[in-house]
Amino acid sequence: MKKHIPNTITCLNLISGCIATYYAFQGSYMEALLFIVIGAVFDFFDGMTARLLHVSSPIGKELDSLADDITFGFAPSAMVFSFLSSFHIHLPFVPFLAFVIAAFSALRLAKFNLDERQALGFIGLPTPANALFWGALIVSLDFKTWFEPYQLPEFWLYVVLALIPVSCYLLVSEIPMFALKFKTWGWKGNEVKYIFLLTCIPLLLLLQVSGIAVIIAWYVVLSVVTGWRRKA
Repeated sequence: MKKHIPNTITCLNLISGCIATYYAFQGSYMEALLFIVIGAVFDFFDGMTARLLHVSSPIGKELDSLADDITFGFAPSAMVFSFLSSFHIHLPFVPFLAFVIAAFSALRLAKFNLDERQALGFIGLPTPANALFWGALIVSLDFKTWFEPYQLPEFWLYVVLALIPVSCYLLVSEIPMFALKFKTWGWKGNEVKYIFLLTCIPLLLLLQVSGIAVIIAWYVVLSVVTGWRRKA
């Protein structure tokens, strides 16, 4: 019986992603982001449960990747699609560019399953981080939540379109990115992790939902700088 527990949790992750996608297509971005976060919680606990119960299996690994691409690939893509669709664009295919994020998320997950270098860190941006960035960004740009009448400047359309290829590149890049895994709790060897965690608190307090997008951007910058320093 216990061998089915992690897979059940993984399915809850997938269901959360489906619900997030529904809200994304409805333009209910806050609710979509909420279910992406819930999916991330399930994603954290399915792996932990499998390790604690010693019941990891190949089918669980494949199911986990499928669930992750729904929750952290397709759901944020749907949010970006709905956001782009809210503009009066002369080229009707433009909003569909959002789904490139889902494709690159799937590629990222496939690479992760085969890459043995990512036991203690990541190579490329993890899909949950990418999903949280897009979810928080779209919620932040959804000014109609606070202001009426609502008309977002067209400038943000081009910002989002420019960020799509950047996001896709980071997902499949060879850039080393740190994981929040601690072998010891001391400062030495964990400086970057502690600096990151300590800076997250004021960013969330000051910027709230927008702070999530800023934190993910800061995570990428800190990872890149750390990688450069190690090579120097």
